[in-house]
Amino acid sequence: MGLHTLPSGSALFARYAYPPNELGYCGPGDSGVLLRGDDAARVASHAREFDGAWPYLSTIARATGSDPLDVDVVRGYWVGSPALRRVNPAVLLNTLRAAFTGQVSGLLDDVECTPAVLAHHSFHVFVVYPWVRFLDREPATALRVLQSCRIRWGTVTAVEGEHAVIDSSPLVLDDGALRLGVRRPDRVRWSRDGASFVTAPTPGTVVSAHWDWVCDTLTGAEWKALREATTTTLDMVNAARRRTGGLP
Repeated sequence: MGLHTLPSGSALFARYAYPPNELGYCGPGDSGVLLRGDDAARVASHAREFDGAWPYLSTIARATGSDPLDVDVVRGYWVGSPALRRVNPAVLLNTLRAAFTGQVSGLLDDVECTPAVLAHHSFHVFVVYPWVRFLDREPATALRVLQSCRIRWGTVTAVEGEHAVIDSSPLVLDDGALRLGVRRPDRVRWSRDGASFVTAPTPGTVVSAHWDWVCDTLTGAEWKALREATTTTLDMVNAARRRTGGLP
């Protein structure tokens, strides 16, 4: 298991950023930089090339007087924390609209500037990414991508070799609106050939997952913050879709 040599903020970033980086969905090449975690300078340089995450980390850092890879900044973006409330929603929207100008997005130009606009990964998934616009035309595909890309949480029920089964609420379309559904088993990887970001999970613990990897073990406060940020964003997205004709 790596990452013990990294500063805590860089290690936390690597845990959450590696799964989509490995798949080639975001960030630069050589995702092994994040998995190995043996070079702090390379991990920091790698993180700056995440065009999606870096504007959020930079905005939180400016609002809190911190470094973008400070552990509280990184945790705020991926999981959630009170630090998110220190980010001015108007500043965040202006930053994101400038950063992603010219790119096809979901609802970035449609959401209203309210306290529900959070510098959180769920905002990027459900508002900036274009997949929310495919919910009416290709609901199964759009839901699958949105479900995998969001940071989700679940209680470990079993460990099967290098995989764990977690009891987690999936993303569902309920009368056209995005909701969290009834919990169901979700099989995710916690290790590959002995390399992992966490120690072997134990039944009863709550973990976070991104795509098909376990990222971290969550405290009660952390999973509640993640749930609050996620549901806040979903409520805002449903309201925006309703206002723009995406919902009946």
